[in-house]
Amino acid sequence: MPTSPHPDPEQQRVADLVASLMRDIPDFPQPGVLFKDFTPLLADGAALVQVVDDVARRHRGDVDVVVGMEARGFILGAAVAYVLGVGFVPVRKAGKLPGATVTEDYTLEYGAATLEMHQDALHAGQRVLVLDDVLATGGTAAATCRLVEQCGATVAACEFVLEIDALGGRSQLVDRVVSSLVRG
Repeated sequence: MPTSPHPDPEQQRVADLVASLMRDIPDFPQPGVLFKDFTPLLADGAALVQVVDDVARRHRGDVDVVVGMEARGFILGAAVAYVLGVGFVPVRKAGKLPGATVTEDYTLEYGAATLEMHQDALHAGQRVLVLDDVLATGGTAAATCRLVEQCGATVAACEFVLEIDALGGRSQLVDRVVSSLVRG
């Protein structure tokens, strides 16, 4: 899988490591979808530390909270929030959160769904890092950004481990700061 050139040699080194650990799972979760699996990255403790540290290094001092999407975004988002010493807010599929929520409908490469976040999870003026494993069509990320803004917070940046260029997800995040370790 090709990696995009990063101006920062450390970020390029981490991107190359990530690319070497990603694997393709054909026809998951349904026929015709090529799933980008990053669980080998999670299983490699040294690699996971490098990814989390790289993301945290690039966003230190610029964010007040990290928002991660269900479910792989929870793993990375919580780890990055911990390293930054900021809070973590989960964004979940409809019906999974116990309190009052804000909701957003969205489409993805194989259907439509609804995301929710607790109404009181963010506060006006907070700077938010939106973090997930893969940017595909951009529907999930765009819906998450709208949830953040419904709560009065500001999306400081959107960060992804992998971006699938052919699916055009970046076009859903126009006028937002978007970074991906690996693009392909």
